Amino acid sequence: MRPVRALGASLVIGALALASACGGSGDSDKGKDKDRAAGGGPVVVQAANGSVTIPATPRHIVSLSPTHTETLFAIGAGKQVTAVDDLSNYPADAPRTKLSGFQPNAEAIIATKPDLVVLSNDMDGIVEALSKVKIPVLLEPAATKLDEAYDEIQDLGKATGHSAEAAKLTERMRADIRQTVATAKSAGGGGLSYYHELDNQLHSVTSKTFIGQVYGLFGLVNIADGAEKAAGGYPQLSQEYLLRRDPNMIFLADTKCCGQSSVAVGKRPGWSALTAVKKQNTVELDDDVASRWGPRLPEFVKAIAAAVQKASAAK
Repeated sequence: MRPVRALGASLVIGALALASACGGSGDSDKGKDKDRAAGGGPVVVQAANGSVTIPATPRHIVSLSPTHTETLFAIGAGKQVTAVDDLSNYPADAPRTKLSGFQPNAEAIIATKPDLVVLSNDMDGIVEALSKVKIPVLLEPAATKLDEAYDEIQDLGKATGHSAEAAKLTERMRADIRQTVATAKSAGGGGLSYYHELDNQLHSVTSKTFIGQVYGLFGLVNIADGAEKAAGGYPQLSQEYLLRRDPNMIFLADTKCCGQSSVAVGKRPGWSALTAVKKQNTVELDDDVASRWGPRLPEFVKAIAAAVQKASAAK
């Protein structure tokens, strides 16, 4: 199925398989990891795979999640990362390898001699396989809401000796998002409808998904919510359904994977009559930014805000 593609698969698989699990250091852990980077003593992190003890500050981290790779570098732990999966394309200097987070090979991972492995999916029992050889593993699944995204960043900060940097990052993300949303709302964008495209097979997201909740911050109406099989969170819309619902805005999260663009959308049969197309409210998103729940989330929010303000002005 196309929505479970390379760029968005972590969100889809994580939401479906691990929606009830999340990392979480909680208030009881606050203050326990002071000066971790300097002292190097053991810490315990509450992740989706339970209480994970990390004996010492990790120096050979393997990240099998593009989102977590971004986070590790954003909180200053980049120099501790020695290998990342084949989809971790940001930042550019991340030590990318052929390791896969979706078809993990325990032997290949072990061969990199990690002292911490971070991943977002427990595919093929990889957590158990690595735990058996005493490698600390943090399972931090796809966030299902904003607070979980912030919590996972703080988990990684605690695990790597960068708690202070993680706290600053999440505070900055919260502030940026809050300000962006407030500015857009003042433009009167509430009630506008939108369509978020995962691929050119018209797979989309509902308001219950992480992505849908981000749009929900602006008071927007998601046309996918009323679609058949919307309960799964990622329905495939029919051409007829989409044309009938006629969204005010279209967001393309398939510019990289599927080569979609405002021009391409306008050439689809019947789409030139859509309000979003006629008023040039088709937004070309960066697939990666729109499918990850890490440090670049404020960029996604700003892209939505700009579209909301433009669409509001054209009412």
